[in-house]
Amino acid sequence: MSAPALSVFRIPDLPRIEPGADLAAEIVAAVRKANLEPRPGDIFAIAQKVVSKAEGRIVDLHDITPSPDAVELAKRADKDPRLVELILNESRRVVRHVPGIIIVEHRLGIVLANAGIDRSNVEGDEDVVLLLPENPDASAAKLKQALENQFAVRLGVIITDSVGRPWRLGTTGIAIGCAGVTALDDLRGQRDLFGRVLQVAEVATADCVAGAAGLVMGEGAEGAPVVLIRGIDAGDSDQNAAALLRPEREDLFR
Repeated sequence: MSAPALSVFRIPDLPRIEPGADLAAEIVAAVRKANLEPRPGDIFAIAQKVVSKAEGRIVDLHDITPSPDAVELAKRADKDPRLVELILNESRRVVRHVPGIIIVEHRLGIVLANAGIDRSNVEGDEDVVLLLPENPDASAAKLKQALENQFAVRLGVIITDSVGRPWRLGTTGIAIGCAGVTALDDLRGQRDLFGRVLQVAEVATADCVAGAAGLVMGEGAEGAPVVLIRGIDAGDSDQNAAALLRPEREDLFR
């Protein structure tokens, strides 16, 4: 099978998303304004920030009272104790910390810095922060259903976030939620060009798509949180982003 030819379309003119917004309706309006017609198997990659905003996952640190544990960790990590309290509330455990950063296992199972809590591209002062969606896979499934109802074609949805990696500099997009997309494509048992049976080949397809989308979304003031990706036949998979989580017993970094 030949590799797919991918097309990535930036969806312009999406309005600023406020808590309680109908995100699917806003995406549909922007897509139609751009004269794009989704085709069967297309994927909508949607930045976590707009999903979190629509779901009201905004917190004002003025409303947070840090616990003694948060105060102690904040001293060691050189962070705002109120922010550390949120990090602890969103996490299963702290994996490691150094001044300026706290690596945690998020309650969703993702290992990342500061529980994914972010201030960038969030309206308000420095005390307003944004949490990850409560259940990104459920959010993706809901958006998939709403978008399919509007466009009358089968679609995939990926909710993306940008994370660092322990062995590489820089951030890249990953899928923290997905619906209708093969998140992890297991190629073990197939043969390579020379007939050898593949032993460990698993492709993080949803993460690859999220990374490609990130090149178009940008990380700063670009204002492009939704991307349409064509060329990967999506829409039918029952997998979600949880399929991408490495079991702790196989994780050499925890």
